Amino acid sequence: MKEKLTPIQYEVTQNNGTERPFQNEYYDHEQDGIYVDIVSGKPLFSSTDKYDAGCGWPSFTKPITDHEVVEKKDFSHFMIRTEVRSKSADSHLGHVFNDGPGPNGLRYCINSAALRFVPKEDLEKEGYGKYLVLFQ
Repeated sequence: MKEKLTPIQYEVTQNNGTERPFQNEYYDHEQDGIYVDIVSGKPLFSSTDKYDAGCGWPSFTKPITDHEVVEKKDFSHFMIRTEVRSKSADSHLGHVFNDGPGPNGLRYCINSAALRFVPKEDLEKEGYGKYLVLFQ
């Protein structure tokens, strides 16, 4: 895995690390497309559910589907939080909080280092064509 990932991608996904706020690839990214797990390639989040939470990390109101995102309690750093992990690769993605704007009130605060962005115009050629419906 260390050969496939950059040092920050490895630290975040394999060691439950966190990248620096406002100094990561996708916190202010606005292009249409989907965000997939950097390790497994499984679809996780859509730009249609992304918003600026002002926290310095990409924030989403919900995952594309509930099938690929797993939540678990995180008691690290003297806090009680809900960690978000990818189901297939067991990658650490970030945390989910109950202060979001959507109908479910959730904010998925995700590390850019755990994600790879696939632009809307590349979805078909990269095998994610079924997600084009999100942008119609």
